Amino acid sequence: MRIVVLAGGIGGARFLRGLKQAVPDAEITVVGNTGDDIHLFGLKVCPDLDTVMYTLGGGIEESQGWGRSDESFTVKEELAAYGVGPEWFGLGDRDFATHIVRTQMLGAGYPLSAVTEALCARWQPGVRLLPMSDDRVETHVAIEIDGEQRAVHFQEYWVKLRASVDATAVVPVGAEAAKPAPGVLEAIAEADVVLFPPSNPVVSVGTILAVPGIREAVAAAPAPVVGLSPIVGDAPVRGMADKVLAAVGVESTAAAVARHYGSGLLDGWLVDTADAGAVADVEAAGIACRAVPLMMTDVDATAEMARAALALAEEVRG
Repeated sequence: MRIVVLAGGIGGARFLRGLKQAVPDAEITVVGNTGDDIHLFGLKVCPDLDTVMYTLGGGIEESQGWGRSDESFTVKEELAAYGVGPEWFGLGDRDFATHIVRTQMLGAGYPLSAVTEALCARWQPGVRLLPMSDDRVETHVAIEIDGEQRAVHFQEYWVKLRASVDATAVVPVGAEAAKPAPGVLEAIAEADVVLFPPSNPVVSVGTILAVPGIREAVAAAPAPVVGLSPIVGDAPVRGMADKVLAAVGVESTAAAVARHYGSGLLDGWLVDTADAGAVADVEAAGIACRAVPLMMTDVDATAEMARAALALAEEVRG
């Protein structure tokens, strides 16, 4: 079985771990979000790609879902002593090594897709990890502070401000001119199933779909496309997805997110049992819907979610 997953960071990575357990023999291609990428200290940082790589490769800090395990922060402390910021983004010493290698390879002329493949050679994540694009795309968020309109990088909004102010717009800067990375469109066209994990529908999956050609490829895919709701009980399972959903005019409900993707993309949608009342609403929008437990409490529970998604894919395949 060939499966393509459009994935963000923590939620996508944890879902992939369950998916691998559910179908250990599947060929899984992950199209990773690069809209969260940021340049810090002269280095190219790819948070979502690294979170998938570390999680599946056994190097993630489990307690927080991002960064390296057994981490230290000596370099960060030394930079702060020199007055070099930003201090709000916590790169650890082990993590720095990844970004140094990536930046050196990019500087030598290798595209991000080739660099990601080289980094994965060490971690052996058991999936084919592709960036959504080799081109630079950065998600920016429009906010208002003290009556002043500002646009900030998504990382500043998410990490520094903790989404404490309302977002008025979310813009994947550079996406309109970007091209899908090599292998992305081919993987979607050849897939037996395409999955949207419980990742942020605006700044993770949404940013991937903003790259010209990817949304069209998913819509035209002969394989069934099934998504899992990141909203349970009208609230995000993790993070502040409600803030960016509001910025694009979408309610923070499982049914509203399904309608946001639309029947032109989705064939099936899973909601949590707490949102079973939304099933009829989603199906009225032309999307097959089932209610199953969607809390990724451990790998076994996540594997059951993956099995439910694949079962719904088979059901809609007819």
